[in-house]
Amino acid sequence: MATIRKRGHKQWEARVRRKGVPVQCRTFDTKETAERWARQVEGEIDKGSFVDRSEGEDTTFAEALDRWEKEYLHKLAESSHQTETSRIKALKRRPLATTALAKVRGRDIVEFIYDLEEEEYSSDSIRLYLATISRVFNAARMAWGMEYLVNPVPLAKHARPKGSTGRERRLEGDEEARVLAYAGPNFRPVFSWALATAMRRSEIVRLEWRDVNLERRTALVRRTKNGEVRTVPLSSAAVGILFKLGARTGAVFGMTEGAITQAMIDACDRAKVDDLRFHDLRHEATSRMFEETDLDAVEIATVTGHKSMQMLKRYTHLRAHKLARRLG
Repeated sequence: MATIRKRGHKQWEARVRRKGVPVQCRTFDTKETAERWARQVEGEIDKGSFVDRSEGEDTTFAEALDRWEKEYLHKLAESSHQTETSRIKALKRRPLATTALAKVRGRDIVEFIYDLEEEEYSSDSIRLYLATISRVFNAARMAWGMEYLVNPVPLAKHARPKGSTGRERRLEGDEEARVLAYAGPNFRPVFSWALATAMRRSEIVRLEWRDVNLERRTALVRRTKNGEVRTVPLSSAAVGILFKLGARTGAVFGMTEGAITQAMIDACDRAKVDDLRFHDLRHEATSRMFEETDLDAVEIATVTGHKSMQMLKRYTHLRAHKLARRLG
């Protein structure tokens, strides 16, 4: 029998008890996802197809990296030990590190690839990071008793770097309104904030009220992915979102990266919006800045945090009509 109970202000715990099966317990950000998970587990138990995934759900990617380093690093060529150790340390600083192995999906690797591309990592460097991730999942599946895990790297094969400039998915028609209509109360301001600021998912999660200055209309983005700290000017729309939020201490939005990803998936599914990922909102927001403002590329980069002007060249065509008017 499944029981669903609220934990704190923003989380729900689902617990499934069945004779002959270890108690299954997981925490979710919405009651709906908790109930859906419990129904899925009960259905698998009834069909006799249930597999206990608790170890994969309790082991974070960072913990798996540590274990792999201790058990397998010595098996690689000694000449590669230092670079592999550096990659492991870098991966442990990524948001993916805090995600349970069982929760890492192909779409998470896709987002990781896009982040590395945006930070101007070379194709070879990206492939080496993917190889390290793949090694860890293969070890977990074949040697650590987590056969049920799926290696997410092959699932992201279509997004592996091939010299492309990234996805070009834009919001179309009433998609924004539809997603907002079906978004949960915690996710709705996150969705709008992403469109107002072009912030990365990891930056949104890390944003704290101590970093926000409503009077000066700025936000200090700490520990950004390129290792810098930057001050982001806030639009009226962004400030309006902040004023509507209640608390003024701690995290501004109070959602994890995984929760944001899942909330985006749930809202898009309910709104019947296909092939829209949270990372696409950054592209949409940047595109709107080129289309709807007179900010130059340097000023836009100050807002978005793009590392180089090269990364913004893909947006210059959006200003063609403005240039035509200036030409007379």
